[in-house]
Amino acid sequence: MELLKHANLKEEDCLISVGDVVDRGNRSKEVVDFLQARPNTIVLLGNHERKHLNGVLSYAQEIVKVQFGEEYNSFIDWLQTLPYYYETEEAIIVHAAFEHDVALENQKPEVLSGSTAGERLLEKKYVSGTYWSDYYQGHKPIIYGHHVVGSSPDVKNNTYGIDTGACHGGCLTALELPDFIVHQVKAKADYWKQEQKKWQLPVLAAKEWKSMELSAIKKQLEKLSFADEPSVVAVLKNISRWVNDLEAQLPLIKNALDDFTSQLLQQYPDTFNLEVAKFDFKTFLYKSKAHNLKLADVEKVLNTPQKIMLLAGKLKIKAVEPFSIPTA
Repeated sequence: MELLKHANLKEEDCLISVGDVVDRGNRSKEVVDFLQARPNTIVLLGNHERKHLNGVLSYAQEIVKVQFGEEYNSFIDWLQTLPYYYETEEAIIVHAAFEHDVALENQKPEVLSGSTAGERLLEKKYVSGTYWSDYYQGHKPIIYGHHVVGSSPDVKNNTYGIDTGACHGGCLTALELPDFIVHQVKAKADYWKQEQKKWQLPVLAAKEWKSMELSAIKKQLEKLSFADEPSVVAVLKNISRWVNDLEAQLPLIKNALDDFTSQLLQQYPDTFNLEVAKFDFKTFLYKSKAHNLKLADVEKVLNTPQKIMLLAGKLKIKAVEPFSIPTA
């Protein structure tokens, strides 16, 4: 808002955002609310928006999902309406990149938005250590964001890189067309550094730990190993303990299934199959009767905490102590 005031933006002026309007700042939802409500406003789809759209949620996206709460689904619906580029009389505006020898209408969405696939494509296409803007020779200027170019816009070969690192404490930059006037305001803090610590506990609390596969939980714990806040470290240790305790129940469940099968065989020697069919874990019981139930079978099927806890409860195995996450 400070930048737009500095640029003297009028209501009738067209405002074009190069994208990445969420994920790294402390007011992502407010930014989206403003851009959605303002008439004559264009927002391009950046790689951060594309991650949300594709359900590829790393830590930064998980923070935004918590920030939006019940409005997250409507946010996703809005993202589906965003274009990958916008052209005015004076310039072509993209989020990230532009293949210098490909017409605008044939540009790949992954290149324009700067997704991982797009970055890899450009790495193969251009000489190492060079960038797409080193090759552009078009007559129409291209304005882009995506990667931090320094403290001021990077202007070369009729291209204008305007990401000046606002979320890391740098500047927020705008170009005023048609005269390509630069407007900048300095960020008041390293917002991303602040946000990473601020949202650790809320993000942990928002995860569906019980329905996640055990392998996925372990990967999450590994990804969060950078955490150094005592309260967060304590929660991660408790989750790790919880997972270990659940895995320790799997051999107990296997033994309990074998014992249960033996009891059913003794009670119902002639109608065993009819009795077993009443249980939703009958596949285990059939295998046990054939002396073919292995621990690996149990581990493969009971691959989430929820599944382990549910069957352990039915077999009257002592419940694993749950963990809790403080709300603040």
